[in-house]
Amino acid sequence: MVEHQLKLVKEFKKMDKNSATLVKKLQSELEAYQNLQKSFGKLMKQRTILEGQLNENKIVFEELKLLGLENKVYKLYGPVLVKQDLEESRQNVGKRIEYISKELKRSNETLEGLEKDMIKHRETVQKLQQQYQVAAAMK
Repeated sequence: MVEHQLKLVKEFKKMDKNSATLVKKLQSELEAYQNLQKSFGKLMKQRTILEGQLNENKIVFEELKLLGLENKVYKLYGPVLVKQDLEESRQNVGKRIEYISKELKRSNETLEGLEKDMIKHRETVQKLQQQYQVAAAMK
């Protein structure tokens, strides 16, 4: 009988250590998940800004297409408007559209990777929570 009680006490202590380990793992996973969420949020804001810039530049490009060679184009440099060649303006805006599009593509790929990582961490957190609940129920 005494041996059985000692065995139960050892198992209980062992469970406490396991519970503490589970709690540490759970906290670590939750922290990693929250960091991923923050990164995801920041990247979403950046993507929104890029989308706005892309749309704005597309509108400018369409307007530049409508202009003829007799029209004049000015570019704002600080407080000064400087005359710019129409073809040069079209090329610059086209390059900007190309650059922003590449940045958007890169941003979307990064978001997809973060989303996959978030799913993995969320699943791990759920498993650890279940393990902790089972361990707590056995006490």
